Amino acid sequence: MERLHVAFFGPTNSGKSTLVNALAGQEVSLASPIPGTTTDPVRKAIEIPGIGPCVLIDTAGLDDDSALGPERTRLTQRILDETDVAVLLFPAEPCPSSHSEGRWARKWGEIVSSVPSLGTMGTPVVFVMTQADLGGTAPAGVLPVSARTGQGIPELLERIKSMLPKEEPRFLTGDLVKPGDTVLLVMPQDGEAPKGRLILPQVQVIRELLDRGCNALCCTPESLGSALEHAPALVITDSQVFGEVERAIPKDWPLTSFSILLAAAKGDVRTFVEGAAAIDTLKTGDRVLVAEACTHVPDTEDIGRVKIPALLRRKADVIVDVAAGDDFPEDLSPYALVIHCGACVATSRLVRARTRKALLAGVPITNYGIALAKLKGILERVRIPRPEA
Repeated sequence: MERLHVAFFGPTNSGKSTLVNALAGQEVSLASPIPGTTTDPVRKAIEIPGIGPCVLIDTAGLDDDSALGPERTRLTQRILDETDVAVLLFPAEPCPSSHSEGRWARKWGEIVSSVPSLGTMGTPVVFVMTQADLGGTAPAGVLPVSARTGQGIPELLERIKSMLPKEEPRFLTGDLVKPGDTVLLVMPQDGEAPKGRLILPQVQVIRELLDRGCNALCCTPESLGSALEHAPALVITDSQVFGEVERAIPKDWPLTSFSILLAAAKGDVRTFVEGAAAIDTLKTGDRVLVAEACTHVPDTEDIGRVKIPALLRRKADVIVDVAAGDDFPEDLSPYALVIHCGACVATSRLVRARTRKALLAGVPITNYGIALAKLKGILERVRIPRPEA
């Protein structure tokens, strides 16, 4: 699946970087009142619920009159070649509504004339008035948005979503399978296979089978003979469905989660298990930090921002803060517990560095999988890999 490319265009100091940062939930671009802060296009890969994988692209101001302005404008215009949806914006002006329509019309004319290929390439455009919290009246069809208050952010995502190409779904497996089918995938993992990864077609087919309600059973040519044995050596699940899976399988089947496997591979899993004990001692008013290594737009079922906080608050009325991407706080002293994500996109060095910061601050730290097993009351049931294995 290709990532949707959403690019943000507008004059200098119109709030492009601030809006991109608000959508990403972290500092992707340097935002400053100094004109020309953004020079080259800045890209950020992100997942948006209902839209899927995206790339947000922050661009330089199109009215940059500095010595390098023409070159920056040229680079910005080249971004249109990869833009699926353009967000065209201007900051709000607290002017009387009777004058705003004409002023906005002139502004849009100026900006569109500086990006002439917007009209000729057929790129869908979302028109946005930024800094809506400062006042001003947006003309019809222009969405008022405030990165500071969050006004208009959900509507902006919906407008981007509405501009997605309307295509009929085409399955790689076509009419060869139906829901409930078990499909065996034989995938050689030889010297030609990428280290530590599956090739893209394998990933796409596995995901498609799951989406279609099939059971994907994976093996290599060497393990083909034993692939259909019924009693597995291990059941690996997503941590957020620990409870459901634990109840559905026989008690003698070993169970763990992807997050716990990552905790053992990338961090100090013993420290994480010990840190989970702090969940039992949380009290009203305690602060808990949920740390995410990746960037995504959270939805209503978000594991770190919705599900884990809800389970924690069944034990005590705690305050939950979220740190995404690089926004891990230097000072951890306000927290009674840190719960880190599985860190699938982070390095072991990063996970260990954050663990070390927590230990030096005297703050217990655990990870999503271990915390969820503890909160579900099945931590003793779950298999924890030995770090040295």
